Parts: sequence; C-alpha cells; structure tokens
Amino acid sequence: MSKERATIGTDGVALPILPPDRDVRVWAKLVRVMFYTPGFLALLMLKAGEPTGFGITIELLMLSSAAAVVAGLFVGSQSIGGGADHASRIGIWSGSLVMELLCAIPFLCAVPPMFHQLANSTLLHAKAVGAVDTALGISEILPAVAILPFMIYQLAGFGTLYYVVPKVVNWTLNFLILALVVGSYIANRKNDFDLEKTIVGVLVAITSLTMFYGILKLKRMQIDFDNRCPIKKDDKEK
Repeated sequence: MSKERATIGTDGVALPILPPDRDVRVWAKLVRVMFYTPGFLALLMLKAGEPTGFGITIELLMLSSAAAVVAGLFVGSQSIGGGADHASRIGIWSGSLVMELLCAIPFLCAVPPMFHQLANSTLLHAKAVGAVDTALGISEILPAVAILPFMIYQLAGFGTLYYVVPKVVNWTLNFLILALVVGSYIANRKNDFDLEKTIVGVLVAITSLTMFYGILKLKRMQIDFDNRCPIKKDDKEK
C-alpha cells in the first residue's frame, strides 16, 4: 500500500496538491512510441510527394516526434533517491506535460487530414483500369474521434495539467484546443491552407506556453511542498 502524502504543512497551511507518482517505465515506453510513430507517418507522407496538402500535417507530425525526445529528457531526469533535488522530483510530471501538450495534441490534429490525404493520394495508389471511385463519406472523420478519449483524459483528472491550473482554466484550455483542432481540419478539407497554418500556429503557441507555465508551476509547487512538508517519525529515525 502506498504512503499517504502530508496535506498540512508545518505552518498549518494546506500543502500544494501534486500529481500522483507515475511509473517511469511506462512513460519511457510511451516516449519511444511517440517518437517513432509520428516520424514514420511523416516519412510516409513525404514519400507520397504531395506537399500542397501535406505541408502543415508533416510539420505537426515532426513536432510530435521531436517533442517526444525532449519529453524523454525530462522523464530520464526523474529521481527520488540520493542527491534528488526539486527539479528531479518533477521529471516524470514535466515529461508528461510535454507528451500531453506537444506530442499528443499535434498528433491528434494531424491524423484526420493525413488519413484524408493518404486515402485520396494518386501517387500512393494509381487507379486501376475500369476502377470506380468509392466515396468514404462520413467515415473519413473516424480518426478524429480519438480526440474524445483525450478530452476525457484531460478533464477527468488523469492529465498532469489538471493539477497545475484551476478547473475552470483546465476546461477552457481543453475546449479551446478542441475547437482549434476541429477548425484546422475544416480548413484543410476546404483547401484553405493559409487559414489552416494560422489555426495550427495558434494551437502550437497555446500548448507551448501552457507547457512552459506548467513545468515552472510544478517546480514551484514541489519547492513549496518540500519546504513546508512535516518530517515523519520514520524519516527522523533514518
């Protein structure tokens, strides 16, 4: 059974509510998945050779893949043993913020237009003689449904951002992100690539600033917790 954290500091004031402890092995494996998967898809789209529709989508996939490397640095810095400091204690939480905001969101934003573009690519699959085009119709938006469990992950308290910002801000940020993801997909389908770039630029700016604020906020919370956390009897004996 895991040890319960102290909730009241030595000064009688409530301690910051930090995210729960994470399994570093799980996050390390996720880093590998988020590095290879978007990178492979980006190379596949470059192979298709249709940059007009693929441009911003490839950029989102490469952002997702590159951010996974940075997330791995944070996860690898996690330590609670000898010599651990305030920064090393928030390594996994910081890495999870990078994964949530700069890996998962760009990836989810890129997948729906990528599916449409690959499904309609004339370079990846040439038309056979006498073949009849079959419209995919509403089924083309099925890959976009992946955004829904991500929203549940964020809003139901599974995500790290849930512990960093107030509930109202968390809901506002996530619904704004959802609106921008949907808006970028609509712009892509209308071949309005300038509008798509603008929307994606706003999306990346918001997620980047949120990540920057979140990591610094986590460190401030950890410093506050460590400075005011009461020392248990077992710790004194050690």
